[in-house]
Amino acid sequence: MSDEMRFDVLIIGAGPAGLSAAIRLKQLAQQAGREISVAVLEKGAAVGAHILSGCVLETRALDELLPDWQERGAPLHTKAVSDEFLFLTKNRAWRLPTPPAMHNAGNYIISLSDFTAWLGTQAQALGVDIFTGFPAAQLWYEHNRVVGVITGDMGISHDGSHSDQYQPGLPIRCTQLLLAEGCHGQLSKQVIARYDLRAGQSPQTYGLGIKELWQIDPAQSKPGHIIHSIGWPLDTQTYGGSFLYHLDDGKVAVGFVTGLDYANPYLSPFEEFQRFKTHPKIAPIFAGGKRIAYGARALNEGGWQSLPKLSYPGGVLIGCAAGFMNVPKIKGTHTAMYSAMLAAEAVFTQLQSPDPYAEVFAYEKTLRASWVGDELYRVRNIRPGFRLGLWAGLGLAALDTYVFRGRAPWTLRHHADHASLRPVKNFTPIAYPKPDGVLTFDRLSSVYLSNTNHREDQPAHLRLTDPLRAIAVNAAEYASPETRYCPAGVYEIIGAGTTQRLQINAQNCVHCKTCDIKDPTQNIEWVAPEGGGGPNYSGL
Repeated sequence: MSDEMRFDVLIIGAGPAGLSAAIRLKQLAQQAGREISVAVLEKGAAVGAHILSGCVLETRALDELLPDWQERGAPLHTKAVSDEFLFLTKNRAWRLPTPPAMHNAGNYIISLSDFTAWLGTQAQALGVDIFTGFPAAQLWYEHNRVVGVITGDMGISHDGSHSDQYQPGLPIRCTQLLLAEGCHGQLSKQVIARYDLRAGQSPQTYGLGIKELWQIDPAQSKPGHIIHSIGWPLDTQTYGGSFLYHLDDGKVAVGFVTGLDYANPYLSPFEEFQRFKTHPKIAPIFAGGKRIAYGARALNEGGWQSLPKLSYPGGVLIGCAAGFMNVPKIKGTHTAMYSAMLAAEAVFTQLQSPDPYAEVFAYEKTLRASWVGDELYRVRNIRPGFRLGLWAGLGLAALDTYVFRGRAPWTLRHHADHASLRPVKNFTPIAYPKPDGVLTFDRLSSVYLSNTNHREDQPAHLRLTDPLRAIAVNAAEYASPETRYCPAGVYEIIGAGTTQRLQINAQNCVHCKTCDIKDPTQNIEWVAPEGGGGPNYSGL
């Protein structure tokens, strides 16, 4: 293939994992007195533009990667000082003992998008090439080995024709490819399926996290205070809960995570989040405040038993592309970063070997024996225990934590989220209140705050395998659940009766990946849109 670019290591995704791997590779090369070329492709318009998390950061991996991060100006400004763990009913809040995993002393409440942007500057200072606005659209195979990627074409019109701005995708060859796309990445899905990397493991299970950033009344501000809740507004058969983090400068990050293994097709994670803010314990925090940002992202919740094989011919999976979130901690950034550092060390060693193209088997063995493996193994039964409901889940979590201390002689398994949805005939519609525009909001005004933008004259990056199934199955049996689980108003039913059809408003998409995960017949496929499209998060 002509006009190709070449790098020793190519990393897909400029998130915390991808950038940590790039930094560690360059550090190792400097220490060894060697030159290696490292490049990172990022589909967002800027580093950090597509990054979203709660986020309370445990600095364990950062301390090892960049021990002088404070002197380097890392944007970690708000130290966690106190925790509350609440059980909510509709009108009451009961304070529960904070589980050991949720103690945050020594951690920092941060903007993960800002932290990622800072990591990008550290990588570039070491000589890493970062290309923003370039989605990796295709894997490049030779003899059943991944040898690189091809970036997405630019300037394709909605009808598939080439506009006058057309530019074909660029082939990029590498010795080793590190997939750091984040949760449910497009290329990661492909290598997991092609090489059967999840053989013998549970399916991955996911949650949808929806987040807002508020500027609140200074009288309500408690910098460093952290609140988590379970219970209302979700029913006891649906896994999920809230987070509320007080930052400095009178800002509050508030969000809600709903497990995507829920059964009721009438449930709307977005509307449940809006209801949560109206709770008598929560609403006063926002009195006189203003919502200033919004975003949503799926997150991995499968943990230890859902980890795929981490290497494949030509590269490795790192960070949330594999799924290292510690669900009881509600944290995955520290584990994602450390997985990337271990991968970088294994890849660097492979590059110096007589066969630099060989599969990097050492990475998985090292990771599973590391503190990341130990951390995930000890909490492996917490999330799947909640498939029996809230009360059973809490009981099993207490048994696993306090009696077996993470060493129970069993490992519970997960099931695929899309298979958990049940037909509407088994449920009553949920009557959600209308937004008031002060404390609660609609989807479209929320998407506006995410700074989402896609060039409108391009093919939709949300594709239906069988368009007829959207009405014959989703509408008929499940009352079109995509119109409710999407937090951005992408899916809309137009018409009625024989004229009914599904309209896809792809320009609204915030790249959360929920539709690709939750569609009951796996009929929706998310693919990378034209480079630079999507949300542009700042402060989230």
